[in-house]
Amino acid sequence: MKEYTPDYVKCCQFDHYCKLVLYHEAIDYLREMQRYRKYQISLEDISLAQWDKFSTRDEYPSDSFVFSAFGYALHIRDELVAGAFVKLPEQEQQILILHYVATMADTNIGRLMGMSRSAVQRHRTKALNELRKRLEDDGGRKAK
Repeated sequence: MKEYTPDYVKCCQFDHYCKLVLYHEAIDYLREMQRYRKYQISLEDISLAQWDKFSTRDEYPSDSFVFSAFGYALHIRDELVAGAFVKLPEQEQQILILHYVATMADTNIGRLMGMSRSAVQRHRTKALNELRKRLEDDGGRKAK
């Protein structure tokens, strides 16, 4: 029978230990990859709606037109809409800003501006109709 030196035995034990550690690390890695595959989706399988969630849009002050009334600001990005909004009288601009940005009711807008609720409603309706008309005329969607 062959006798082994203590150094050789220690070397073999260390070699066995290293192989065992690497074997178990490989098993752990494969299990982890299997868990990831359950939750991972291929980029080709992502819908456009999901892509939109991953994207952001940089917004700069120069990208929009800002209109304000009573401390509330309305940012309009479209030049055509901003041009039509500018042509409205200031009082109607203020009413639209308070209604859509501050989400104030006609009664509260009337108190703030010194008008009746029905007058605010009339001005708002008139302003929206005027905006619609200007956008249809300027946008080239005029009925032939």
